[in-house]
Amino acid sequence: EALLHRVIVATTNPGDVVLDPFFGTGTTGAVAKMLGRDFIGIEREAAYRKAAAERIERVRRFDASALEVSGSKRAEPRVPFGQVVERGMLRPGEELFSLGNRFKAKVRADGTLIGNDVKGSIHQVGAALEGAPSCNGWTYWHFKRDGKMVPIDILRQQIRAEMEADGARPH
Repeated sequence: EALLHRVIVATTNPGDVVLDPFFGTGTTGAVAKMLGRDFIGIEREAAYRKAAAERIERVRRFDASALEVSGSKRAEPRVPFGQVVERGMLRPGEELFSLGNRFKAKVRADGTLIGNDVKGSIHQVGAALEGAPSCNGWTYWHFKRDGKMVPIDILRQQIRAEMEADGARPH
């Protein structure tokens, strides 16, 4: 059950249908029911079908609020920084500023940055300027709007929200 629990949570959402063409004693159906999924089980042996039906009858579905899962950051759609530039949310030549205004870089037309003779992605330039092995450029770089510093991640989140509204978001 533990293995099926992990697989079902990772690959389905509550209300989805899980198919098990070799249903046996109904482990898949029991776990699916517990996790708020519907299921279809196919089993030709009458004794197994009976055992599965009895087993599943005893299973109680978890409360709906307990079935909600937090999405991981890695599951969110990737948004290349170049898309921010292509959409005109930031313009080539516009300056970005590091946390604390220690460094600045200019946006280039191809979605890369240039700063202090360092060229590359938002991550590469941030890491090079900081002398660090890596850098999350989305949270490191900021732009100025109405006198305020705004993280460029706001623009990425805006694009993701549009993608979700268009149904482009995977589960």
